[in-house]
Amino acid sequence: MFNKYIKLVIAAGILVWSVFQFIDENIMNGISLILFASIFILLYFKNEFILLAFLQLRKQNFAGASKWLTYIKNPSSALIQKQEGYYNFLQGILISQTNLTQAEKFFKKALKLGLSMKHDIAMAKLQLAGISMSKRRKREATMLINEAKKLDTQNVLAEQIKMLKQQLKKI
Repeated sequence: MFNKYIKLVIAAGILVWSVFQFIDENIMNGISLILFASIFILLYFKNEFILLAFLQLRKQNFAGASKWLTYIKNPSSALIQKQEGYYNFLQGILISQTNLTQAEKFFKKALKLGLSMKHDIAMAKLQLAGISMSKRRKREATMLINEAKKLDTQNVLAEQIKMLKQQLKKI
């Protein structure tokens, strides 16, 4: 909705306003304004459209997730680096249903830009392994599956890793 820098300017303005409220001895107003400013600071680090796209994806609503991602017009200037990584990660998931070559580019770019959580990195590598298998690149797929297995410390993706390893034997 707002550019990333506008969010910080709004937060700074609200914080200055809260300081004036503290000076005027309106303590509750000052505290409330600090909490209000923290929303803009949170939205600087967690883009609202990416959060809404994740919610839609959680409901298996791919069209809704795609709709929210289209609101981000220029990801490289509108998002910080990690957010841009998650933008590409989500785009890769959505496009992997139709175009594997383009999805592979999105997943590689997401890994290059960085993802915050280990299981997200493991998921991206697992998706890349599946794409590599479909393109008959067995060595690359094996390497990516092993990296994903190392990153999946809580065994959330254990079933998918096992299934991909079985499919890899058939190639």
